[in-house]
Amino acid sequence: MRRDSRDMISVLPGTVAVYADLACPWAHVAVQRLWRTRAELGLDEVVRFDHRAVLLEVINRGSLPKPVIDAEIPVTAEMEPDAGWRLWAEPDWRWPVSRLLAAEAVQAAKEQGLAASEALDRALRRAFFADNACITMRHVVLDVAESSPSVDAAAVGEALDAGRARAATIAQVDDFVSGGVITSPHLFTPDGGSWPNPGVDYQWAGQPGTSPVVLKADDPSVYRRILTRAAEHARE
Repeated sequence: MRRDSRDMISVLPGTVAVYADLACPWAHVAVQRLWRTRAELGLDEVVRFDHRAVLLEVINRGSLPKPVIDAEIPVTAEMEPDAGWRLWAEPDWRWPVSRLLAAEAVQAAKEQGLAASEALDRALRRAFFADNACITMRHVVLDVAESSPSVDAAAVGEALDAGRARAATIAQVDDFVSGGVITSPHLFTPDGGSWPNPGVDYQWAGQPGTSPVVLKADDPSVYRRILTRAAEHARE
């Protein structure tokens, strides 16, 4: 039996916990909407995003199927065209079969504060989806960190090489295995709010990866509620 996620997921005041896989198109949409809505509400200095790993490669014991991502991108790109999208144009052998090191880098950046971590998370997503970067590779991850002004790339590299972020990353994956997190993305607010793939409902027309994705509902306004609730607890 899955337990109530509100009893399991701890969220600090003034933050939104963002559980997501770095190669998940729906999560790319969610991160884009979080950043835009936070700016629209004037909450850039009030609310931070606490990114936590959903590593589908660990959960599913296999690499993320490229046909699934290829089918989802046309739908998610229409939802948020400014997020940055490009169907994979590199040779298939460059496909990033793992996001473990990249997810560790996001956690390692937390040593510099959540602002650095959220900046690196967003940059890695854009590198993959918009630039077709193989974010499996250490040098690619560090190049992305180097391109992010608010991130100390050398410090991230040192943390990765020392393995300081591995345990925290795997512990976050366990939140999915134990039932606290049910999908990518899944957001949580300090008041106990649980928001799986916020505002979005979709289904596959047939077998995932060999059929179209059917978008049944999309309500971006839910992000105003998420950010507002996080901000209310930041001010308590």
